[in-house]
Order: sequence, then structure tokens, then C-alpha cells
Amino acid sequence: MSGWWRYLEERTREEVDADVLRDRRISAVRSVWEELRLLGVGLHEAEGVVQGRYEALGEQVRRTPPDSLDVPSLVARAAALPGRVAAVEAVWDGDTVHDWFVVLIAVLDAPEGEGHLATVYRGSHGRPAGPAAAEAGRALADHLGVPFHFASPDVPDDDAPRWRALGTGASPTPSRGPAPQTGRSPGR
Repeated sequence: MSGWWRYLEERTREEVDADVLRDRRISAVRSVWEELRLLGVGLHEAEGVVQGRYEALGEQVRRTPPDSLDVPSLVARAAALPGRVAAVEAVWDGDTVHDWFVVLIAVLDAPEGEGHLATVYRGSHGRPAGPAAAEAGRALADHLGVPFHFASPDVPDDDAPRWRALGTGASPTPSRGPAPQTGRSPGR
């Protein structure tokens, strides 16, 4: 375990362990970093402290299950949104904790906006995030009778064109072929 753990106040240790036990990694990292940054601890070191707590607490951690990608679950989430679903879209995102992941979004009309349907992390459904999200998004779009858009299904690209930017005549199928690398890392 990281030697930084002993520098945390008891109250902060209890908060970090409580967050870890509830699988709230980002909240735990924030608590560690906020208390230790004046000692020169960076985000990477704070993540290491929290990872050490995950390892120490082991099976006691109540892991958050991945979002369900079956059509009935996705349909229920879409039905709970405050507008008509005009399209289903998959977009890449990333952070320093999860690396790259895909977010399934319902693009809404009346009122215009978007709603979160699922987040697909690497390996959370037994395969890479891109193909798992593409399959689930396409199945939901087919069920709802709306277009599906995934501008970069094979290569993480958080600058890929969004469905609304393409106009309402967007193709219901994702583009084929590899998207160019953007050179951006998920930990920006």
C-alpha cells in the first residue's frame, strides 16, 4: 500500500474506505488528493492510494454492476426520458480511471436534448467497449425505429462528428472503416 495513506487524517481515511466499499473511486481519489496535494501528491499518486485501499478491502467492495445493455432495459431507460427519441448515438469518452469508454445516448426532440442510456467500459460486457456499445445501440435503434450513429466504432475518438451535427438525414448505420487517431489521450 502507498506510504501516503498514513498521512491522511483518520476522518479522511474513514471517508475514503466508505467510498471504496461503495465503489465510488472518483470520490475517494478526490478526498485523498484534496488532503495531500499541499504535500505534493498529484492525482496519479492519489489514485495509487485508492487502488491500495481497493486491494486491501478486496471482496468487501460492493462493485457497481455494469449498465445492462439488453433491449428491454435500454427501452425502459429511453421511455423515462423527457422527450421523443429521434436517434440513438454512441460516443467515446475517457478519463484517467476508466481509460476509454463508450456512452450510449438517446438524442431527443421535443424537447431537444439528450439522455444517458448506458456507459460501456472496456471489458465490462466480456468484450471491447466499441463493439458491445455498437451492438446494443443498433438493437435499441432498430427496436425504436430511429437511426443509430456511431462515428468511430473501432477507434476511440471523442472529437468524432455527432449525429445532430450531421443533420436529421444522418445515416442510420455507423460509418465503416477506421477513424483517424486524434492524438488525444483520455486523461486530458
